[in-house]
This record gives sequence, structure tokens and C-alpha cells, in this order.
Amino acid sequence: MRLLLDTHAFLWWLAGDEQLSPSARAAIADAENEVFVSAASAWEIATKHRIGKLPAVAAIVADLHGVMSDQGFIGLSISVRHGQAAGALPGPHRDPFDRMLIAQAMLEGLALVSNELAFDAYGVRRLW
Repeated sequence: MRLLLDTHAFLWWLAGDEQLSPSARAAIADAENEVFVSAASAWEIATKHRIGKLPAVAAIVADLHGVMSDQGFIGLSISVRHGQAAGALPGPHRDPFDRMLIAQAMLEGLALVSNELAFDAYGVRRLW
């Protein structure tokens, strides 16, 4: 299976946080699965750290690429197609990071690992 981690799922995985569901944890840990982290999540983490909303992630921000590599995760760049699709998504969901993850999951055929029920309205496969 090909997985795209929502930002909170990525951070909870790294922290060993119990908020990450057992099924999400098992899917991420399964060596048969390809696990992707979007550039949108890197942007969100760095932004929220800079403005003080995620003070505990300084080490992650300092070496995000290395952290991802150590976990065996694959970086997913943002393409023009992704941007176009994210901007065209209907509905009230306003978070630009989430909209990008939805678009990327749809276009790349990825299951989105997230606890966000709002994603279900967009027809993406959500794993939690």
C-alpha cells in the first residue's frame, strides 16, 4: 500500500504518541508499504514551529530530510498539477495544507493516514 501521512500522523509517529491509532501505526510500520511525507507537511511543520505553535519540533525542523530518510519515508514534492487540483477542490475545508494533501492523495493514488473526518467528503481513501 502507498501511504501519505497527514502532518499530525507524521509527528505522532516520530514521537511514539498514543494518539496515532493502532491501525495507522501498523500500516506505517509495515515494510511492504511505501510511506510518503508531503512537502506541504514540511512547510506546515516549519511554519508552525516558527510562529511558536510547535516548539517541541526544533530538532525535526533542523533536519527534516534526515529524519524522513532515517524512517524510510519518501518525500513528495508539490507539482503544478497538485497546486491546480488543491485550488480547485470544492467545499468549505479552508486549510491550505490539508487541501494540498487531499489533492496529492487523489492524484497519486495514496491512502491518506489521518484522523481528520473532513477528508472523507473528498473521496480520498483515509486510513485511521
